[in-house]
Order: sequence, then structure tokens, then C-alpha cells
Amino acid sequence: MVKVENLIFDYQETRALDNISFYVPEGSITALVGPNGAGKTTLLKCLSSLYKPFSGSIFIDGINIIEKPLEIRKSIGYLQDYFGLYDDLTVKQALAYSYFSYKCHPSQLENRIIEVAYQLKISDKLNSKISFLSRGFRQRLAIALSIIHKPKLLLLDEPASGLDPESRNSLSELFLELNKEGMTIIVSSHILAELDQYANNILIIRNGKITESEVEELKSEINDKLLLIHFNYPIDNIDELLKTEPLIKKYEIDGFKIKVLYSGDVAEQHKLLKKLIDNGLPVAQFYSKQPNIQDYYLRKIDEEQL
Repeated sequence: MVKVENLIFDYQETRALDNISFYVPEGSITALVGPNGAGKTTLLKCLSSLYKPFSGSIFIDGINIIEKPLEIRKSIGYLQDYFGLYDDLTVKQALAYSYFSYKCHPSQLENRIIEVAYQLKISDKLNSKISFLSRGFRQRLAIALSIIHKPKLLLLDEPASGLDPESRNSLSELFLELNKEGMTIIVSSHILAELDQYANNILIIRNGKITESEVEELKSEINDKLLLIHFNYPIDNIDELLKTEPLIKKYEIDGFKIKVLYSGDVAEQHKLLKKLIDNGLPVAQFYSKQPNIQDYYLRKIDEEQL
């Protein structure tokens, strides 16, 4: 669906995107994560054809958007982090304006407005002036404007900004619904814990670069289990024992606490626990959790700061 090769974008003396390449498969929901200033917004603007990169290529649905930016725009929906709305219009007027700006057929306008308003829970606001909307409803309207034309690719820059927890949960459900309808979605968000509710692909960007090996590493790690093992006191030789376990991929020892990335199933976990007890180790706690995008990303940041 989205193929990027050797993309470079500069702001005067700053290189925002440094020769990045990646592929986003059709029908995926991709989380775009990274620290502030990493290049996420710049990348989304390039993908939306609003920014023209210094060099490299971007193909969306087989179209070279650098050479043919106008040809692809009807197939893209884009919500910017800082968006503008026409305050003097009603919600319904704004949706109609956006619909016609994509040259969609007039006969489907009313049905499409009703559908999108229902999806974003703004049906009771259709006749309200935008200037009277709260921050949360303005955010919902902005999302509605980005999907009114049923784009094949939806680009979202911090879509949950300004939404309360209940609305953010509804937003996650909306992404899954749109995805089932065939929409490919790329979401940039700082709310990492919520990305696990809908994302099935990830791009990590830092200092303008995307490292493909990190993507594959994460895909592997989120299929493993994180074992948390506590002993009654620190064990001197525990490191030697952990190294002999083939299903232990990584581990971290902190006094009497151990974090283990484990590729075995529940039965294998029971065997590991039995082995620890049979070796006379004072196991106080032994439990597992599923690693997620936030666990992985924060650990990577910690590794960089060491």
C-alpha cells in the first residue's frame, strides 16, 4: 500500500528525515511512534503530499505521489495535529464542504454525513456552529472531515488529543471498524498504551531514521511473554541458571527481582518454575504479562540513555 524508499527531507540546516525506507501493507493499522522532534509529523506531511521531500520516492497504491500529488489526494485522509476549522459553518456544512472538495458524487452526500456523524458520535451537533463546539467535539469533527470521502489511506497525527478516556476508547473502536471496511491507517500517537488496542504494525522513528530491525524485533517480542520472578532474597548464581534456558530470550536482574522475556507457552513456564523450586531457590512470586508497544518503546529509550 505504502512504499517509501530513501526519503530525505531537510529544514534549512536540520535533516528531519534521513534516508528512510519502509513498507506499510494494505489493510494494516500502523503505529508511528517516536520522541518529540523525531520526524513523525514531517513524515506524515510527506505521505499526504503536502511536503515535497528533497529526494527519495513515495508510492501509495502504486502511484508515485511526488510526481503525481493531485492524483493521490482523493485516496488519502489526513488529520493534522494542529488543524483548522471554519468556525462560522455548522458541523453539517463543514462535512458537506469537505465532501465536495474531494469531488464526491452529490447523490451520496446526505447518507455519508449521517454515517460519519454516527461513527464519530456528533449526530446531535450537525446543526451547531463549529465555534460553539468543545475541544473534544472539534477533534471528533476533524476526524470526520478526514474520512468523509472514504479514503483508502488514513493518516492521523495525534488523533486522541483533547479527548476524554471514554472518547479515546470509542476512537480505538472506530479505527478497528474503518480497518474492517478496508481502510489502511497510520497513526502517530504519544498514548502508547492505547496503540495496543488497535495497531497491528509499527514504525519507530528516532532522529529522522527508521530502523527496520527494530520493527521485526518488536513483532517478535509482542508474541512472547514477560515473566516477573521475585525471590525472598538476591540469588548469587541465578545468572548462570538463566543462561542455560533456551526459551529465555532476554533477562534483567534487579536484586531479588528478575524480568525475563520468555518464548515458551504456559506449560513451559510451569517447567521453568518447577526447575527453580527444584534447585532450592526461594521463589516468592512468579507471574507473566504480555509485552506491549509501550513496554518495548520505553525499554528502547532507556537503552539509548545508558
